[in-house]
Amino acid sequence: MTAKLYCFGESGNAYKVALALTFADIEWEPVFVDFFNGETRTPEFRAINEMGEAPVFVDGDTTLTQSGVILDFISSKSGKLGGKSAAERREVLRWMFWDNHKFSTQIGIVRFLTNFVSDDKRPEGVIPFLQARLKSAYTILNGHLEGRKWAAGEAMTIADLSLCGYLYYPEPFGFDRKDWPNIDAWLDRIAAVPGWKHPYDLMPGKPSDRA
Repeated sequence: MTAKLYCFGESGNAYKVALALTFADIEWEPVFVDFFNGETRTPEFRAINEMGEAPVFVDGDTTLTQSGVILDFISSKSGKLGGKSAAERREVLRWMFWDNHKFSTQIGIVRFLTNFVSDDKRPEGVIPFLQARLKSAYTILNGHLEGRKWAAGEAMTIADLSLCGYLYYPEPFGFDRKDWPNIDAWLDRIAAVPGWKHPYDLMPGKPSDRA
């Protein structure tokens, strides 16, 4: 049975999962979530995910939400992308937890406020505050990638896919790859893996659809 990923192209968290499914060679199909027209707030969607968020992953009788949980499931099911030892596994989790707390969440907020919210609804001061915090996070990740190919271990893992989820998007949010050479090279390595696609090519839905 083909697994289903409820997703939309603008979602960096959904993109993490879509990449992991692709790289793990798990058969899947996207189910478009019309986020910008309020689908995640409907009773029908809340019946799938009470949290009212995408992505949602359905694999037979298993329904999972939250990208980190889904990434862990994909790694466990496929035996891929999870690290080669218990120590590597802990390092994978360390960077995924850091990503969820310090990195992707803040990028997602800044990108959403900068690109998808009207000026009159944009809270004053939030964007520069989060961009300052993110500069520290970019510095940490760029330093960590000095002299190494991957975030955790000797091969690509779900930690890399969690961390990279928002960094391929074209909309401006205060991140310029040329300012962070180690991150830039790491993103090129991920994009060189067979099967990689840009988020707007891997999942349905993109800003131009609403133009």
